[in-house]
Amino acid sequence: MDQHDQPTLYTELASWWPLMSAPADYAEEAATYLGFLNEAIARSPRTLLELGSGGGNNASHMKGSFERVVLADRSPGMLEVSRRLNPECEHVAGDMRTVRLAALFDCVFVHDAVMYMATEEDLRAAVATAFVHCRPGGTALFAPDFVKENFRSATDHGGHDGTGRSLRYLEWCWDPDPSDCTYTVDYAYILREPDGEARVVHDRHVEGLFPRGTWLRILSAAGFEPRVVPFEHSELESGYELFVAHKPGV
Repeated sequence: MDQHDQPTLYTELASWWPLMSAPADYAEEAATYLGFLNEAIARSPRTLLELGSGGGNNASHMKGSFERVVLADRSPGMLEVSRRLNPECEHVAGDMRTVRLAALFDCVFVHDAVMYMATEEDLRAAVATAFVHCRPGGTALFAPDFVKENFRSATDHGGHDGTGRSLRYLEWCWDPDPSDCTYTVDYAYILREPDGEARVVHDRHVEGLFPRGTWLRILSAAGFEPRVVPFEHSELESGYELFVAHKPGV
């Protein structure tokens, strides 16, 4: 598995992830995702596969609602962070475009890691992975940061203090070419070590940006019955969306 095309945050800086994005920050949104999954499935779901699970922050809030949780990510460093946070979950090294497991799941969840699908071909491959791992009658939930229609340039900042180490970041989200299907997120990280020494790292992420209709077309072509649902969060403006995709069958 080639790591060279991954942002620095998920490779050499992976151990800093909990100081970038703490598990506690995910409680509200994870509850929302669980609500949609429970609502979409006739019986109470027992198994969950998360594709692009990263450091496991969502899983830390969702795992208690399932008998089995499998977390798949292509970054070994992020999987190691997640194993420490979620030791009771199964962890699998794999790219959401190509990973194949010998199992079906009631629910397949794809959080914002789906934004790294920067072409329609990549997005189709990730959706196909979700479809083949979703049991008939099950549901896949996709949570992109943006679709083309609701994209907005923005800046943000944050970070946390750990035991000895601290991180602060500036995030700048912008679209250098509105005519294509990607946008850019530039991060500046200030990383402070226990001895007080600090360094600054710039990290550029290129992410996919597709119209709502493209999402629905790709989901339908894979075999899902998709619908768009609004995503409400106390820290976000209105207008964000999720895709709930039902797999036909018993």
